[in-house]
Amino acid sequence: MALKSFRPLTASLRFTTLNRPEEITDKRPERSLVEPKNKTGGRNAYGRITSRRRGGGHKKLYRIIDFKRNKLDVTAKVQAIEYDPNRSALLALLAYTDGTKAYILAPQGVKVGDSIYSALKTDSNDYRPGNSFPLAVIPPATKVHAVELLPGRGAQMARAAGTSAELIAVEDGYAQIKLGSGETRLVHATCRATIGEVSNADHSKRKLGKAGRNRWLGKRPRVRGVAMNPVDHPNGGGQGKSKGGGGRQHLVSPWGQLAKGFPTRRRSKLSSNFILVRANGRKPRGQK
Repeated sequence: MALKSFRPLTASLRFTTLNRPEEITDKRPERSLVEPKNKTGGRNAYGRITSRRRGGGHKKLYRIIDFKRNKLDVTAKVQAIEYDPNRSALLALLAYTDGTKAYILAPQGVKVGDSIYSALKTDSNDYRPGNSFPLAVIPPATKVHAVELLPGRGAQMARAAGTSAELIAVEDGYAQIKLGSGETRLVHATCRATIGEVSNADHSKRKLGKAGRNRWLGKRPRVRGVAMNPVDHPNGGGQGKSKGGGGRQHLVSPWGQLAKGFPTRRRSKLSSNFILVRANGRKPRGQK
């Protein structure tokens, strides 16, 4: 069982539930596939905070992941399943027959010693988890992950732990993909995808149990706007929960941007033409 609960010996352990995946076989990353990762603390090049509530946290090394899977027709064996501090999914260390190594997102069910490969087509119908093919040669109703948005750019969709997308159909050079959010969109049929679901599905069920564990992740405390004074936030002020303030008005950001129910996607975005059904079940404007 990946989820681990504790005896309530302390107040923080009472509600703590941690995710300890049993698939992990190695805790040390491959030295040739890591690079330094500098912290910004949420600050841009001018030193101004552009992303609030970031700072501190444990040091991390970035694992270089092969999202393109463009090493074709070369079989690789899974050498290890590793933890990645930069994402929710686990990583699989591949060792190709020509001696090179690479990291990929570990699919659910893939174990050490399994063989994985990428190809443009297959005659053996070998659609096992971990194999990578273009969407045009994958059978409909197959669950895939690490899906490309543009051919050759690398995987951008369905990369989080436990997620997958469903291939509905391939018509006129485009594949219909249903994402986990409920959105259905068109993707070019030559875009690559990996068979199966992403590993570590229990990641969303963990409970950190204490504020300190959030600080280890680099997350600083968050104060609600309704708890502030009017000089500090538009939602602040009032004696208790009052009608004039205290959050009874529209909830906004400190600069007045609507915080709930405000669409942030540009209507003029070109990729909107490829969305068939939005996540809310509605069709985009202009579609019948």
